Amino acid sequence: MLQQTQVARVLERFGPFVARFPSATTLAAAPEDAVLAAWQGLGYYRRARFLHAAAKAVVDRHGGEVPAGDHAALLALPGVGRYTAGAIASIVAGVPVPIVDGNVARVFQRVAAREGSASNRGVVDWAWREAERFVGRAADPAAANEGLMELGATVCTPAAPKCGACPLARVCAARAAGRVEEIPAPKARVARRELVLVTARLLRASDDAVLLEQRPREGLWGGLWQPPAVECADGREMSARAAAELLGLPATVALRAAAKEVPFQTTHRAVVFVVFEAKVRGAGAAVARSGRRWVAREELGEFALSNAAKRVMSV
Repeated sequence: MLQQTQVARVLERFGPFVARFPSATTLAAAPEDAVLAAWQGLGYYRRARFLHAAAKAVVDRHGGEVPAGDHAALLALPGVGRYTAGAIASIVAGVPVPIVDGNVARVFQRVAAREGSASNRGVVDWAWREAERFVGRAADPAAANEGLMELGATVCTPAAPKCGACPLARVCAARAAGRVEEIPAPKARVARRELVLVTARLLRASDDAVLLEQRPREGLWGGLWQPPAVECADGREMSARAAAELLGLPATVALRAAAKEVPFQTTHRAVVFVVFEAKVRGAGAAVARSGRRWVAREELGEFALSNAAKRVMSV
């Protein structure tokens, strides 16, 4: 959960998630939709799918017990890479295996005055070798790895590092050269690609239920639920009638343009929702086709909705 997500947000979700899925066995037995719904608000839902798949593998291969002391077995679990495997093996089981995240790489780069961005493949490989050498000499691998990560997170910070409080200050080559602020080099920024989604926010007049559809499993917000939406580069200039046709809505649905566009930023995309809306009278069976369904307001918590979809529904 903490991968690319703020601690405060994780603290809100961790307790309820673990209460609902207290073991690998219960998580493995749960439907994917239930897992995604419990993950709501954390984003990067691919992590939830990997966690679910890893729980199934733990049940199938290891009798429901996470193989904390077996680094190779951890690496073989779906979605578990070097960092996660190293964290579990070293911190839980005391196995002398390395961990490298951005904080750790920054500490090593500054101590050695190693130039380059921490995202550079050559720098990353070098940092892993340094981390392996470091933890291999540690009497307590758990304390060593945790201490190294904490040093980078709280002392050897990206900006305004607290060099006066750093236990490595006397051996830090970047500090000696007056280059702490230059190392590591900033990561090259990638321009976000614009994505325009024509979206229909449909409410059923009789009970205020909302029409939702499930996104394709692969790609942006894969497998999550949303108001009906179709990508269209010219969506900003689209009329309500053309939007209804694009979205495959029957002619009886009188769409009208919403008050404003809804922007949403992801890591790689600048998404703009061009929102149209309508009230649908009767049962609305004609629009609840092709996987679309009416969902009562009190049932929305059972559906995994992206933060973007929630924003569209709330404006």
